[in-house]
Amino acid sequence: MKVIAVTNQKGGVGKTTSAVNIAFYLAKEGKRVLLIDFDPQGNATSGMGVDKTKLEYTVLDVIQNDMPLADVVLPTKHKNLSLVPATPHLANAEVELAQADKRFSRLKLALSNLKDYDYAIIDSPPSLSLLTVNGLIASDYLLLPVQAEFYAMEGLGQLLETMNLVRKAMNPTLELIGVLVTMMDTRTTLAGQVHEEIKKHFPGKVFDTTIPRNVRLAEAPSHGVPVGAYDRFSKGAKAYKNVTKELLTRMQAKESK
Repeated sequence: MKVIAVTNQKGGVGKTTSAVNIAFYLAKEGKRVLLIDFDPQGNATSGMGVDKTKLEYTVLDVIQNDMPLADVVLPTKHKNLSLVPATPHLANAEVELAQADKRFSRLKLALSNLKDYDYAIIDSPPSLSLLTVNGLIASDYLLLPVQAEFYAMEGLGQLLETMNLVRKAMNPTLELIGVLVTMMDTRTTLAGQVHEEIKKHFPGKVFDTTIPRNVRLAEAPSHGVPVGAYDRFSKGAKAYKNVTKELLTRMQAKESK
């Protein structure tokens, strides 16, 4: 199983949207996919149509009480796609784990016992927290969504520094699989300039596909489905389908080396 953390410490960059839709399209490609909601906001959980008030167990039980991850997995209405849900209680884990044993590798240990999936996609919290570091330590790859706007590069240095620290100390094989430019408005000069700037900053790492600003993409979570299930002909759906194909090609190239 390959594990991909979708991470950016800034909120509002399309992180959850990317995690949910890439997981959906990987499943459409016939891969067995586990989407792990690791963000206390629980947006990936509600974005998959799950009522957070009715959950018996969540990822918090895994991190805090060593419950087997398999016991928390929920099926979704999409073939090949399962979910590990989260609620705002996950925020408590930060405090509880601060002094705990193996606090940085709880998720990695939980994932090591799972055999039924080809890919796990982690929707990380929008912060450089204990949870984010857990996600990075558990992952083979980091996928970085970056919004095509003026402040896009701010804070990225810090995130990459954290990634390098994680590689040195705990997870030497962690790799940036790609930078995904989101909320791209092709009508503005600024978006184009930012896109070029990001490409300069991450040579060879930026996906060819960009994610447009798209009404359907914004609407889909309120219906509790990925955009591909909500309107598969929308620009947003086509973009995520293409990004997923690019992602698979990149990962296959890495594996064959």
